[in-house]
Amino acid sequence: MNLTSQLGLGTAALGRPQYINVRQEDLQDKDLEAFKQRGFKVLEEAYKLGIRYFDTAPGYGLAENLVLEWLQSKNDETIQVATKWGYTYVANFDAKAKIHEVKEHSLLKLNEQWETSKSLLPHLKVYQIHSATLETGVLENKPVLDRLAFLKDEYNLKIGVTTTGADQVEVIKKALDVSVSGKPLFDAYQVTYNILEQSLLDILERLNREGRSIIIKEALANGRIFRNKSYPHYNKLYDLLASLALKYNVGVDAISLCFCSETIQGSTVLGGASIESHIGSNLKMNTFRLSKVELEELKGYNMDARSYWQERKQLTWN
Repeated sequence: MNLTSQLGLGTAALGRPQYINVRQEDLQDKDLEAFKQRGFKVLEEAYKLGIRYFDTAPGYGLAENLVLEWLQSKNDETIQVATKWGYTYVANFDAKAKIHEVKEHSLLKLNEQWETSKSLLPHLKVYQIHSATLETGVLENKPVLDRLAFLKDEYNLKIGVTTTGADQVEVIKKALDVSVSGKPLFDAYQVTYNILEQSLLDILERLNREGRSIIIKEALANGRIFRNKSYPHYNKLYDLLASLALKYNVGVDAISLCFCSETIQGSTVLGGASIESHIGSNLKMNTFRLSKVELEELKGYNMDARSYWQERKQLTWN
């Protein structure tokens, strides 16, 4: 197994003005065109600094089309794109929207979104169910699974699931058992994992044993790893992160990304940069290694999964 993790760029923050996050700065783009241009600049900066894995989705507003347009300026077969199906962005860039996205795990939605997503070929390497859950029944939907198996074989894709919520380990276990025509369907697992949410460790050994690709999302816990007066119960963690950042001369983001990289070795760890300077700051994760003692100390801040996700539910779109 490759023990070196790579940093990838998640594009959720580039495709829609609002996201479930604790923002560190208020980005005031004057109009949609300015917003798009900022997105292109972030993509270009990531590429210039060596990032070659880009994660997107039609549920991320403009993001998938933004990546597609940006790719027209590139002639580089090392660029890898992952996208998803199952969410539709409906806020129409209205900051006051009550509903931002709608989930639908139907065959109709899969076929509809594939018609656009296939334009990302040949760079498209990973095609995922967006936030697979037990409730939608998508992992038991034979027409959907058969269609994904066809796309896998026809276009030489990795088929994956992304997971979210307190029962994400149960979703992963169920996905690992899904086969079509006697062959396992899902090759890639994009999982929420960070200092506060470490439930992935409960299934990590099996994922590694079966040779599955692991992609880490929400590595910064939607911004909660940054010092915030709204979360006084994290003050000891904030102090530890600050001391480690000072020791290694990096930002707290790099400490958190490095934690993910070193505890889930061989993974792709997604950063969620919304401005160019974030890219360089994130990439400093590769300039140092946390000691075993430091990793264990950070592991000690793992929360009960249900408590973590309950707190996440309180975050607002901003």
